[in-house]
Amino acid sequence: MTSTDVVLEVRDLAKFYPVRRGIVLKRHVGEVKAVDGVSLSLRRGKTLGLVGESGSGKSTLAKVLVGIEKPTRGQILVDGEDVSNLGRAERRELRRHIQMVFQDPYTSLNPRMSVGEIVGEAYAIHPDAVPAGGKAKAVRELLDRVGLNPDHIHRYPHQFSGGQRQRIGIARALAVRPKILLCDEPVSALDVSIQGQVINLLEELQDDLGLSYLFIAHDLSIVRHIADEVAVMYLGRLVESGTDAEVYEVPSHPYTRALMSAVPVPDPSLRDQRREIVLEGDMPSPVDPPQGCHFHTRCWLAPLMESRVDPAGSQSRSIPTICRTESPKLGALESPDHLAACHFADDVSAH
Repeated sequence: MTSTDVVLEVRDLAKFYPVRRGIVLKRHVGEVKAVDGVSLSLRRGKTLGLVGESGSGKSTLAKVLVGIEKPTRGQILVDGEDVSNLGRAERRELRRHIQMVFQDPYTSLNPRMSVGEIVGEAYAIHPDAVPAGGKAKAVRELLDRVGLNPDHIHRYPHQFSGGQRQRIGIARALAVRPKILLCDEPVSALDVSIQGQVINLLEELQDDLGLSYLFIAHDLSIVRHIADEVAVMYLGRLVESGTDAEVYEVPSHPYTRALMSAVPVPDPSLRDQRREIVLEGDMPSPVDPPQGCHFHTRCWLAPLMESRVDPAGSQSRSIPTICRTESPKLGALESPDHLAACHFADDVSAH
């Protein structure tokens, strides 16, 4: 992969929120490590799917990338230019290149504004994005491009269905002709029958406009349909990344393997062959994450590895010392682009 292939690069990105106690002094007693050392690349004209449970840091990462939140550390490069610590005016300019499609079409649109005002608001912020006097025409063209009737320009959000509202959100994001769209679970609030329509629209727009997508979702079947590459997050960290074929067909982190085992399989014969992995307990708090591998407290593989390493050890949830003390680094597997952060990554598929 050359530098010209990469439109967005993230290096060791972190976002911590301070935890304070006390009514007057408000002592700093800790930090919520929402994003903790994430590095990834988005190729031009491609889709990177970002998956993980709620609370894994996916949406926070998107907010940092679009400039809603400032990073605690790390770098964000758009076409090779560092945009990590921009001022207010510079962040506004950044949003001409990176736009966001939000999860909930019911709350992401201002109910007091008409569709024309919502989509055209971008031209009030970036007046040079449209020719003088061409705002109304540009808005109507955008509505038509996302499959809405341009004659409905004066209607309000409550007069549209959920799928139509999400199309309005997409049109709003496209108004300034961005290079990158951050799609934060854009179909999770929609009916299944409508989800496919919105996904197909996003794919058509990508083909027509050369857009690059960071597509955040918890539905792995949708991610496999739209993504070229997949990254898996757990408790603020990336635990696996690679092409969609590598991650789906050869999951090499115990967390990825567990997620894949929950994806519905239509074929009964294949369903019977698959081992379903149920994770125990809840995700730990990002205020006090486990030492060593963050996943070891819920890992189904770790006790098996401990039994192999120490036959005399307890068979009941005994965890290898290395998992409890050393944080694994993302390392290459058989393919240099397929990475996993697990001390026993080579043993995942065997079990």
